[in-house]
Amino acid sequence: MPLFPLEQAVLLPQQVIPLFIFEPRYRQMIEHALDGAGQVALAVYAARGKGAKGASAALRPAVCVAQIAQHEKLPDGCYNLLVQGVCRARIIRETPPEPGRLYRTAFLEPVGVGLPSADDLHDADADEAESINLVDDHNPTLDAARSRIRELLDESPLSEMKHAGAVLEYVRNDELPTSAVMELVSFTLISDPALRYALLAEPHAESRAGIILTELQHLSELLRKAPKQHPEEWPKGCSWN
Repeated sequence: MPLFPLEQAVLLPQQVIPLFIFEPRYRQMIEHALDGAGQVALAVYAARGKGAKGASAALRPAVCVAQIAQHEKLPDGCYNLLVQGVCRARIIRETPPEPGRLYRTAFLEPVGVGLPSADDLHDADADEAESINLVDDHNPTLDAARSRIRELLDESPLSEMKHAGAVLEYVRNDELPTSAVMELVSFTLISDPALRYALLAEPHAESRAGIILTELQHLSELLRKAPKQHPEEWPKGCSWN
């Protein structure tokens, strides 16, 4: 799988983001990907700062496999892309460089406990396949987390966040799988780079739900305290920070 390393986890499963591809090595990567399955793996550099982004710089193990949903090749050879996160994966090992290939590649393994194999889905009849795909909807832990998120977005200070109303509509829609709803909440409301990587690397849906709830409750408490700081009374140039 081609690797596209970035400074932080910018893509989670189900998320759609735009990318502008301009470096020659990644332009080549996209050309090759479009000739095949149209997939690349968005990886994360292990360190930041000068020298941390070289061609052989260490990468963190968790990646998000991305599907190129739309692409536009510009006259100068650059690309505008829309990519969608497909699944979590882990780098098993990188492959040796090859003559003429400018970008890095690696063998990956999917991340996720209890995920059905392609053969399982292929051999299952329609009812069995639906049961396999929606197994998380019968998980009491996830159901409880979804209920608590609904409360936070509806009744706590989180309801004042820009995207809270739109996310709440998805959380309330019982036809949507809880796992997909959790991913939506993750990439819409959680921006902290460390937490986003933790959500990418965590294979257990229940543990991801715990991370999400902890962060949302923390944000709710911050928003509750903020008005008590009376920023309108601060001297010019001062802030709560």
